[in-house]
Amino acid sequence: MLKGLRSVTGVVLIMMIAGAALAQRPRTLNQDKAETATNVPPPPPAPQTVNAKYEGGVFGYNKKMEGTLTFDDGNQRLVFRNDKQKEILFVPYMALTGAYGDTHAVRPAAASVASNIPYVGLPASLIKTKVRYLTLQYSDPDSKVSGVASFRLENKDILDSVLNTLAGKAGMSKRGDIFVKKKE
Repeated sequence: MLKGLRSVTGVVLIMMIAGAALAQRPRTLNQDKAETATNVPPPPPAPQTVNAKYEGGVFGYNKKMEGTLTFDDGNQRLVFRNDKQKEILFVPYMALTGAYGDTHAVRPAAASVASNIPYVGLPASLIKTKVRYLTLQYSDPDSKVSGVASFRLENKDILDSVLNTLAGKAGMSKRGDIFVKKKE
């Protein structure tokens, strides 16, 4: 019994040492992945108006609202209008300091309710949907107000096209998955 325990302990110890040695090897870049990442074509330009849900972040606007995001190129700003097309808030292009797309996995309300039903609850608790957000960081030099605003968009394609279009109009450059504006 003692010999068997020693041999098992020895095998486990050797495997742990081998795993630690493999973890210390130098990492190599996969050239194929690096080349394809640089050769990816940009998404198509965003439409002038996109359906969105304001999730919060702008000073004085605490409620979540459904509406549209509109590129107002004449006034150099991104405008959010409610479902009655009344202008609610805007962010000037020059005030944007950063922008990125974000994804969250959330459970729909129906799945949350169904997860409490016996026998049906377990599969229903596994249901999740992906929600896409456009997150904007801004700093307005006129009013000295800064913050982070979030808008929920329909899908990944729309999010990518809005993000790239907005970054181009605001003069931001890409850093990894985000867009930032260099300080002047």
